[in-house]
Amino acid sequence: MDQYFTSEKNYHTLNHYLRTRFGKKVFKVSLNGGFTCPTRDGSISGGGCTFCSAKGSGDFAGNRFDPLTKQFASIKEMMHEKWDDGLYIAYFQANTNTYAPLEQLKSLYEEAISLDPKIVILSLGTRPDCLPQDVVEYLGELNKKVEVWVELGFQTMHEASIDYIKRGYDNACFEDAVKRLKEQNISIVVHIINGLPNETKEMMIDTVKYITKFDIQGIKIHLLHVMKGTMMGRDFMKHPFPMLTLEEYVDITSTQLRYIPKHIVIHRLTGDAPKNLLIAPMWSLKKFVILNEIDKKMRKEHLFQGDLYV
Repeated sequence: MDQYFTSEKNYHTLNHYLRTRFGKKVFKVSLNGGFTCPTRDGSISGGGCTFCSAKGSGDFAGNRFDPLTKQFASIKEMMHEKWDDGLYIAYFQANTNTYAPLEQLKSLYEEAISLDPKIVILSLGTRPDCLPQDVVEYLGELNKKVEVWVELGFQTMHEASIDYIKRGYDNACFEDAVKRLKEQNISIVVHIINGLPNETKEMMIDTVKYITKFDIQGIKIHLLHVMKGTMMGRDFMKHPFPMLTLEEYVDITSTQLRYIPKHIVIHRLTGDAPKNLLIAPMWSLKKFVILNEIDKKMRKEHLFQGDLYV
């Protein structure tokens, strides 16, 4: 078995990577820094990306009106209901977590990493167009104190889809952000979405081939959730578009894994949506079924992450 894989998984899981590095369980504590986004505040557009929930994809993060100390304590306690002991990732998840003046970011990040001595990583969900050079250079300095991950919401490489989801930046912006972050030795995790309207299996594979040309360290693969309170949700209710079936999603995602170099860590193979907000696909609520079906297909067909990567 390859050093990157476990006996249960034919791909490089985040859990395996962290346990190998730190010798114990490491889990994310999702925080809400009270940020907004340029697609919400009118700088680019209003209402957010068309798929994005009212909480800026931070539906499971802390309460933005609570201080970080309270958010961290409550979510950490919830995590410890599953695991008795572990180390922590302070994860700023909701909205765009570098979208503020540098001094404000410094204050917030410094507070976050001081919340607990067992915090080993600071992870920031953001957009490539919200990484001015002074912020990138500061993150490089902070990276010498605590490991910094930057998670980039990319979603797709295809222009028609970019326009439809109102992403608000082009692929050249993504490439520039990756280059500048790597100059500061910062680890990069890229988010993509499977199942965007009118995208074929081949198009979704092309997105994976595109992002793995760059020096990235992790990938999050999300299933498209159509949710209430989003522009896409309202559009779907008026004009429903075809959604992936479970079988299609398993096939597409299993194939994508084969094009991802095996050293890249797979942070996620699907996603979560609050049950009360989900419009479609309802089968996505069975998260463990999805993961088990992907594992089963890869084992049965002897598929491994990276076996098609060139």
